Order: sequence, then C-alpha cells, then structure tokens
Amino acid sequence: MPQLKLTYFDFHGGRGEPVRLALALGEVAFEDHRFSYPEFADVRKATPFGQVPVLEVDGVQITQCDAMLRYAGKLAGLYPQDALQALYCDEVSFVVEEAGIKIGPTFRMTGEEQKAARLALVNGSIPVYLRWLEQRLLAQGGEYFADGRLTVADLKVFVDIRGLNSGRLDHVPTDLVAQVAPALNAHNQRIAALPAVQAYYAKFAK
Repeated sequence: MPQLKLTYFDFHGGRGEPVRLALALGEVAFEDHRFSYPEFADVRKATPFGQVPVLEVDGVQITQCDAMLRYAGKLAGLYPQDALQALYCDEVSFVVEEAGIKIGPTFRMTGEEQKAARLALVNGSIPVYLRWLEQRLLAQGGEYFADGRLTVADLKVFVDIRGLNSGRLDHVPTDLVAQVAPALNAHNQRIAALPAVQAYYAKFAK
C-alpha cells in the first residue's frame, strides 16, 4: 500500500472531505494533515498551483480533487469497476465540483457584494444542479448514485449537501435543499447514519 498524505483545511467540508471520508471508510491508512486558515499562506507555497487539497502518494504531489477522489475510491473499494457505472459516478462528482467552482469566488467577497452574488446562485444555478442530482438519484433507485451501492459519488454529494444545510454559508437558506430537492436530504441522512460515517465523525467530537 502506498504512503499517503492528504493536506487540507481543518474543517469538515470542502473539496478534501470526500477524499478523507473515502480513505477512512475503506480503512486505508493515510496522514490527515490539517491546517488552519491563517496557515494557508505558508502551506500554499509548497503546492503546485497554490491550492489544496494536495495528496502525496509516496512523496509525489497530486492535485485535482476529483482525481484524488477517484483514486481514493479505488483503494477503498468505493469506485465502480463497471465502465458505465463509473461514468455515472464521475458525472455526479463533476457536476458537484462545477457547482463548487461557481460559489468559490463568493468566499473572497464580503457585505453586499457577497450577498448579491450568493442570492444570484440561490435563484439561479444552485436549484438547477440540485434538481438534476435528485433526478439522477431517483433514476438509480433513490438510494445511491451509481452501482447500486455506496460510492465516492455519494460521498461527494453528502459533503456538498451537508455544507448547504449547515448555515455556514451566509445568504444561502438552510432549507434550500429541502425546498428544491428533498430526496437529496433523505440521501444525506442515510449516508450520515452509516456506522462507518458516524465512527469517522465521532473521532472529532469534543
């Protein structure tokens, strides 16, 4: 097994969290290097594009969170072997990533600028991708997004919906998902209730 080190912010969300979850659920050993926001200025100097997460595999730095997630999924047995099911899995992951790219710039905004930008997303692209995800989930039977079982696609959506519901995103209503795509909330609750997921988060409970 390769030596793995994942470097990402010290919080339960964002692009690094699905990778952490996949490795943890698959009982794949890795160094979980977490850092605070003030430390980011120094951390980014050692990354290829000044961005995180970064996954080191036997000392080699790997960028791009969805590439890391697919790799982690393969190591953990959470990525489909069937080509079509793998396609479904990747499609869902990329849609969530695109949504994250749209909201990303708003984290550098404040005040009315941030409010206007986020409300534009709330009234525009966010409901569109949430409804699409719900349709994909229901088309697959309503429990999982691909392969009839838990995959990294479910973890990617789980972290995203958890963030939207958290109340940490100013100007994003905490009932947005419930109003737009309630099946995603039911999916989120199922994933959260999995013993392995509960055990993962219990380690951080204070």
